[in-house]
Amino acid sequence: MKSSLLAARLLRSSALGVSLAIAAGSVPAFAQDATDATTTAEDSNVSEIVVTAQGRAQRLADVPVAISAVGAEALQNSGANDIRQLNQVAPSLLVSSTGSEANGSARIRGIGTVGDNPGLESSVPVFIDGVYRSRSGIGLNELGEIDRVEVQRGPQGTLGGRNSSAGLISIYSKKPDFTFGANGEITYGNYDYWRLAGSVTGPITDTLAARLDGVWVKRDGFYRDTTNDTDVNNRDRYFLRGQLLFEPTDALSIRLIADYTYRNERCCGAVYVDSSVNPYIGNLNNPSTPLSTGGTTPGPQPDGNNIINVLRDLGQPLAAFNQGYDRNLSVSAGRSFAGKTKDYGFSGQIDYDFGGAKLTSITGYREYRSGQAGDLDYGAVDILYRAPSDDAYRQFHTFTQELRLQGEAFDGKLDWLVGGFFANEKLTVRDNLRFGSQYGRFANCRLVSGGALAALYSPNSTGCVVPFVAPGVPGLAAIGAAAGASGADIVAAITALDGLNNLGSVDDQYRQNGTNWALFTHNIIHITDKLDLTLGLRYTHDKKKFSANFNNDNSVCTTIQNLVYDDLIQQNQTGDSAAVLRQRATARALSQGLIGLGCQGNSTAELDGVSIKDQRKEHKFTGTAILSYKPIDDLMVYASYARGYKAGGFNLDRSALKNPIQVVNGVPTVTFAQVGGAQALVGNLQFDPELVTSYELGAKYATGPFSAGLTFFRSDFRNFQLNTFNGSVFLVQNVNGCTSDLAGADRDTSSATGACAADDVSWGVRTEGFELEASLVPARNFRMSAGLTYARTKYRANLVGNSSGTPLDAALRKLPGDNLSNAPELVATGSVTWTPEIGSSGLTGLVYLDGRMTSDYNTGSDLFPQKGQDGYAIFNARVGLRGPDEKWGIELWAQNIFNKQYAQVAFNSPFQAGTTSAPFTDPQYPGGRQIFSMFLAEPRTYGVTLRGKF
Repeated sequence: MKSSLLAARLLRSSALGVSLAIAAGSVPAFAQDATDATTTAEDSNVSEIVVTAQGRAQRLADVPVAISAVGAEALQNSGANDIRQLNQVAPSLLVSSTGSEANGSARIRGIGTVGDNPGLESSVPVFIDGVYRSRSGIGLNELGEIDRVEVQRGPQGTLGGRNSSAGLISIYSKKPDFTFGANGEITYGNYDYWRLAGSVTGPITDTLAARLDGVWVKRDGFYRDTTNDTDVNNRDRYFLRGQLLFEPTDALSIRLIADYTYRNERCCGAVYVDSSVNPYIGNLNNPSTPLSTGGTTPGPQPDGNNIINVLRDLGQPLAAFNQGYDRNLSVSAGRSFAGKTKDYGFSGQIDYDFGGAKLTSITGYREYRSGQAGDLDYGAVDILYRAPSDDAYRQFHTFTQELRLQGEAFDGKLDWLVGGFFANEKLTVRDNLRFGSQYGRFANCRLVSGGALAALYSPNSTGCVVPFVAPGVPGLAAIGAAAGASGADIVAAITALDGLNNLGSVDDQYRQNGTNWALFTHNIIHITDKLDLTLGLRYTHDKKKFSANFNNDNSVCTTIQNLVYDDLIQQNQTGDSAAVLRQRATARALSQGLIGLGCQGNSTAELDGVSIKDQRKEHKFTGTAILSYKPIDDLMVYASYARGYKAGGFNLDRSALKNPIQVVNGVPTVTFAQVGGAQALVGNLQFDPELVTSYELGAKYATGPFSAGLTFFRSDFRNFQLNTFNGSVFLVQNVNGCTSDLAGADRDTSSATGACAADDVSWGVRTEGFELEASLVPARNFRMSAGLTYARTKYRANLVGNSSGTPLDAALRKLPGDNLSNAPELVATGSVTWTPEIGSSGLTGLVYLDGRMTSDYNTGSDLFPQKGQDGYAIFNARVGLRGPDEKWGIELWAQNIFNKQYAQVAFNSPFQAGTTSAPFTDPQYPGGRQIFSMFLAEPRTYGVTLRGKF
């Protein structure tokens, strides 16, 4: 559906429509919880919300930046146990997860980092109690008892610890209390969902208090793997956090925190996208019948897909290609999605008031380790897998230290802040990604079925070739004859490829040691009682040392290279007959296909025991300038400029070193030795830092029970870091724009066209729009909140691949002039909370409803239409009864109450692309005959929660 239709439906929707109408169509940047039975509407003054977005405690209404703050009760009512549920209350935010929960990605205003490659830092980092978490996916853990969450929008170029180019999420847990208290809850829901949570706090001495929080969760999976009789996307985790708060004097506070999370879960399943989900699938999921058009120039059928024939004939049930949103997985026997995650750390915050200045020190050390197995072809044919292993994981060891000194000068005219930040992050990735037990036959069948050889297709025979084409004439011999003098080599290579099974990475190891330090200052100058000027500046130095060691047993790759390299590079000779010219062309085409299939992703024994290393460093100045004015006490208007930065780094994927066939000086090469070895190519793994320049105009109004905010924004990104899976490998590319017209050369199928003069390279991504936000308490115990974000987050019309003007990779040819992935133009959220008094006994009720409506968007980084997602609406609800002073409570709840089915991310099904006679030219099928899979969002869940406290 279109955004305008969605907006109309949004305004017609009952509870959310009422909320939007009353709040004048606004967005949530509010955190004040509904008033309890003893307060009046006037007591629920949103302007009194306190946030620390500018490094000091300030009322939300007085902070001239775009920020959403969500309090403890709002989080509890929305059912938020991790940062994903923040989607319901922050319209500019979108959090999703893909191939594993370690790959979770947060986006603000349509800008974010796809999380499949840990070498890329987060555009929207997560901080918990002031401590940086290495990647935003790490925030997909249980959070325990939370005081508030702050979502800052736009680049954070001065404060915020590690720089972020799109925004940041700050989570603050509840502190220890010097008054004894305890609470607990038990939840049971569908999918046999159990959640037990509790906390206890109180004084140990007059100056020392403690707090302990714990959560245990268990739930069946949302997917069913009937082949292996198990479920996938389940929950089995626990979380513990202990705190000490030491306050020996009014001037000194020391807070110590230790936490530990453990998860033992199966994640993440995916199903094929069919035409009932996305009409652009068309006939991609149909078998080609007959397989070949036949005739003198045989080729693939235009109304079918030969890869479906191959998958069907090797064991994939055809029903999987037409199952819509059904959650039955196609999985190979013996393959697993098992994974284990450990996340733990320690932090200490010291606050000391010298009288004239306040010192804050935050020290953190964290360790995170996640291993995730997977049937990574996401189908029943065993093509690609990662086996469960204690030696396959991604791991972060992170130490951070931040110091801030803040005070006032010139009789309060200057509120100054200076500080420094240091981080050391040690990242280790160990991988055992291997070709499956059917890959060799699958690869040969893909080669044979897609063109002139289709008449020889025989999936149960060696090489996927019929044993005999005629009495006494073997099928392989017929292929050999078609290749002429190269025939013997081609036949031997096909036979070798047939044996490429259960080979690949044994233990690839990537290590990155990153050191980041920064000095910053952030100052608020009170020019008059009503006019403030904020100036911030940060200098950041970032250095990364990279090394990798490869262990690979794919000797089939080197065998094929040795057999057919001379056939690949053979040249036509003067006097060759037409028949010989056809044979040479056939041999070259088959050689190219065999090498590509046998050496996918640079999986080759040539790299066995090979090590590479590199390093990079960069330094940047970033900062902000804000002019804010309060014409009356309840209204603030402001204009701001910000410069943001996200560090460059290394693509932790050997496939980026080179293509299986690399042309050097006009001559095709296939081995690493031919191009100087892997070390000579290590520079291909680097990508540049992402830079952003941002402008905002905003207004905030807050008086009594009503608050509203309006922000207009524009941000321009250079060197935008994009991570895309093209069906075979992950591409990491910096995206820039060109101020001159490329005449469509960036939209064709060649990666060699579309260069831009370096002087003409400019920003490549722009996000602009507005955000409205409002909250209203029209009566006692009743609150309404609503929000609206309109963001046009688009690529420039002419794009290039880096700051030097190198052409854009052809796989990204759909990007120029279009919206970014996972960047809906229009998002609206709203919530209603009613806590009526019931009689005079102290009992209260709870009625809560929230909703999020989203316009259409594309979920794939390459923007293929098969990855599009129609607009949708998600609603959550909670009703309950609570005792006096909320000493006890019982609540019935439901998430996604209308069971809306949609995809978080759609992607190219790995290696599963058929052949077309006119590749990549049909606008409906820019991926040719590539088929697609998707990670589904969570279905409807519901249950009951019992709470108690004393």
